[in-house]
Amino acid sequence: MRYMMIVKLTEDSEVRRNYEAGKPPSTELMMAVGKLCEKMTADAALLGTGGLLPFAKGARIRATKGKLSVTDGPFIESKEVIGGYAILQADSKEAAIQMGKDFLQIHLDVLGAAYEAEMEVREMSEAPEHSPEHTVCTANTQSA
Repeated sequence: MRYMMIVKLTEDSEVRRNYEAGKPPSTELMMAVGKLCEKMTADAALLGTGGLLPFAKGARIRATKGKLSVTDGPFIESKEVIGGYAILQADSKEAAIQMGKDFLQIHLDVLGAAYEAEMEVREMSEAPEHSPEHTVCTANTQSA
């Protein structure tokens, strides 16, 4: 089963303030996370990861009352900000949760008790590619 881990930075955390200011994570943290990623890749558990740039560089598109609106960042009212994600292959929800705990524990070990974040672990749809439930967009690069 595939799972997505979504890391959310809380409103008052120092990590979020640094993130929003465009400051990169410390070398020590990046090395520790890199070691975990190498292990998870070797175990065929890590399928992909990505960090997101500060939300000040993003935009929100909202559909409401039959109309679309676009708001450029930053989004002052955001209580939490998604800082990154990982796609995992795990045999169970419990195994995916353990991988998420390992990831956050590295942050606690390196950054200390002041580190605050939340992680959402969600199973991804495994619908067959051509079923009506299939919701993943794919680009058709062949001409008709």
